[in-house]
Amino acid sequence: MVVTVQGVDRAVSPKQLDPYFPDHGDPRYRVHRYELTLDYRPGPNRLGGTARLSALAGPEPLREFVLDLAEFRIGRVLVDGKAAHYAHRAGRLRVKPARPLAAGAAFTVEVHYSGNPRPVRSQWGGLGWEELTDGALVASQPIGAPSWFPCNDRPADKASYLLSITTPSPYAVVTGGRLLTRTTRASSTTWVYEQAAPTASYLVGVAIAPLERVLLVDGSVGGVPQSGHVPAELVDRFAADFARQPQMMRFFTELFGPYPFDGGYTVAVVDEELDVPVEAQGMAVFGSNHVDGVRGSERLVAHELAHQWFGNSVTVADWRHIWLNEGFAKYAEWAWSEHSGGLPASTHALRAHTLLTGLPQDLRLADPGRRLMFDDRVYERGGLAVYALRRALGDGAFGALLRDWTAARRGGVVTTADFLAHAQRYGAVLELLEAWLFEPALPPLV
Repeated sequence: MVVTVQGVDRAVSPKQLDPYFPDHGDPRYRVHRYELTLDYRPGPNRLGGTARLSALAGPEPLREFVLDLAEFRIGRVLVDGKAAHYAHRAGRLRVKPARPLAAGAAFTVEVHYSGNPRPVRSQWGGLGWEELTDGALVASQPIGAPSWFPCNDRPADKASYLLSITTPSPYAVVTGGRLLTRTTRASSTTWVYEQAAPTASYLVGVAIAPLERVLLVDGSVGGVPQSGHVPAELVDRFAADFARQPQMMRFFTELFGPYPFDGGYTVAVVDEELDVPVEAQGMAVFGSNHVDGVRGSERLVAHELAHQWFGNSVTVADWRHIWLNEGFAKYAEWAWSEHSGGLPASTHALRAHTLLTGLPQDLRLADPGRRLMFDDRVYERGGLAVYALRRALGDGAFGALLRDWTAARRGGVVTTADFLAHAQRYGAVLELLEAWLFEPALPPLV
């Protein structure tokens, strides 16, 4: 697809390498299912097991392909059950099947590996597997997934997941999706989860720690099942801080459309301070510093929940379009505030606009560049772009736009061009959106 904006051709395709991270992912094939059978020992921070990937070759014969995987020890690599040649360097596992794979062929690759997982280094610090004082968590956005399993690490390559994780019995294993079984043998427990919905590799989250389960909504009596997994000493604070999440869920389902995942929504709180909460598909991870007992981080509760629609179900084809994740999640903070008796969205928008007025005007929201993709201006200006669209269309058409967008694109990948084409069906808003998305200068707030 090519979108022409003020004379500039903007070619976008989810079948290409991500321009921000061209050394991650391989567009020559697609994975449609991961089956991870893992054993984790928190004391020595030791992870080992098997990853089985079911995939499809692209339109050309596949003589070799690449998986992203950190520096683990490789036991063996099989393609369709037969030993394959491989080379493992600098986080890239290059696999050469015994025979080339035909164009469009279905195939499986099985990797046996073990080692001490550690975060992937990046300009934002460590990403992915993080060892805690007592346990571990996964925070992979944008390129941390290879820190713990072999994957085609590009957001456009979404797949279903079956995760079987064995760990000492005092530890809970929390991830998104539906818990199928929990089996204890001797001193170890195996937790098996199914995430059937298409999931990007960076959105597979895990928390492993001594945690107690807190039920917020029992799905058997209606509503989206919601639970928390919390250190025992923080249960009371959690109950106060997340008491309004079920109301938030009801509001967002009215505003954005049905909650997109069958397994419900889980929040894990770890006994560590985190700079920001961690979004993942069907779950979010908060730090102990986000749980104060007086709802001091409720805007973040709203932000992470909104990502289940914007970012997780509807996922960016590549990281140039990150505003489609963060702009809508920021706007959701303002919408919840307005709905729940706090400051109206207009006041939040005015404050954000005033803040941005005093900052450099050198960011293009629809393609901020790798260096600035997590800049606060992407979040604030993204929220303002969504708010400006609401103002231009009116609440009725704006609500229809949001619900139709999440329904039509559920489980898929999108670009800014896709959103522009969608938005124009509800009103003459192309010029408005072009100013917010493609021009560095901050448009006026009207």
